[in-house]
Amino acid sequence: MGEDGRLARGVVVRRLLAVDQGPGSVSSLHVRVMAEAAGVTVRTMWKWLAEAREGRLEPVGRQDGFALDDEQWQVLTEVGGNVAALHRRLTADGLLSPGSVPSLGTLHRVVRRDLQAGRVLEVARPSRNRVEAGRYDRVLAELKLERAAEGLPVVDAAPAAPPGPGTGEDGEESTGPSRGGVRLFVPGARVVSTASVAAVVEVVGHTVAARGMGCVFGEPGVGKTVAVQQALHLLPDRVPVWRAVVGVKPGLPQMRASLLEALGLAAGSLSHRAQPADRALGEALRRPGVLFLDDAQRLSPPLLDYLRLLWDEPGTAAALLLCGAGAERVIARSPALRSRVLTWHQVPELDQERLSETLAMFHDVWEGVVSADVAWADATVARGNFRTWAKITSHVYALSKRGRDVRVDRALMEQACARLGPYP
Repeated sequence: MGEDGRLARGVVVRRLLAVDQGPGSVSSLHVRVMAEAAGVTVRTMWKWLAEAREGRLEPVGRQDGFALDDEQWQVLTEVGGNVAALHRRLTADGLLSPGSVPSLGTLHRVVRRDLQAGRVLEVARPSRNRVEAGRYDRVLAELKLERAAEGLPVVDAAPAAPPGPGTGEDGEESTGPSRGGVRLFVPGARVVSTASVAAVVEVVGHTVAARGMGCVFGEPGVGKTVAVQQALHLLPDRVPVWRAVVGVKPGLPQMRASLLEALGLAAGSLSHRAQPADRALGEALRRPGVLFLDDAQRLSPPLLDYLRLLWDEPGTAAALLLCGAGAERVIARSPALRSRVLTWHQVPELDQERLSETLAMFHDVWEGVVSADVAWADATVARGNFRTWAKITSHVYALSKRGRDVRVDRALMEQACARLGPYP
């Protein structure tokens, strides 16, 4: 491993040792985060940590023998990590003299040895083993690492400066409110604060301050959850936020269990005991705070009426925030609850006039792209839907990384859009 590799290894191992205060203090997530930071496998990071615990912070020097130089390692990267293809290239292209080409088995051992030693093979792989964002960011904070420039995609209008590291993002707690089910699909995506999200922030702030009920609605994929999460993150720290998960076609016991769990109550022992559960929920909701239910369109009128009864209890000081595509239509079928909703807010689609600017701030891959090409993709495929644009960004990013100096033009965008399925 070169000098840079030894420095990276020393830094990441010392960060892990700082967290390693006793049995169980270093979790698999700590190790996975540092493995990503060092560009090595999780197995290698565990090996480094074990050696560091024994007092060996630096790697052991390699034994003499065949080694791949930087040019040959680059060839391995170009062939996608295929060692057999590298062996054919070494043999056919004359990168080595005829008598010095190692056998395929030897080449496999050399590559495996280099990877275990921490050498980075930059071959794209799908992300696996996703973890809850709040836990991920807590681990980043413990390891004193900053989240890469990733954040909430927010739609529509003049962007403000994105929050700095440590101000909380839905990396939650540390970089913002929870993403919930929001996926960005592409590395390097950034927060874009816009007029649309600013309007949601204002609505949510007023609803919470008034201890009322609010409904945020709009078409699927326009950024409702993202905007609400950002608004909840911007509330004062003293205001607790409870996020309840709404299941598919939930019954009343499931609804109770979700609320109990969100409020930190004993869901297992109370969810099927109606009166004790309702008393516990009523007591918890006497505290000022806000309960956030996403996908509220899944709630039946009886469940909405159950929420109304909870909020009608004397002394209730918590606000209720409902969000979802079609949530306004579902609430309309429960007149008693509808009459109690303080604020209604519809999240619009992307602002067409600022679309290119918004996308360029969302991800660097859109910088310098012709506005007419962006307008074509929006009119043909995305139609103002930010979730669709996040998918297009993911495919454009992947296609642009196929080689050096690949230009993002109309032809490349057509390839990216074709991967989303048939379109008119």
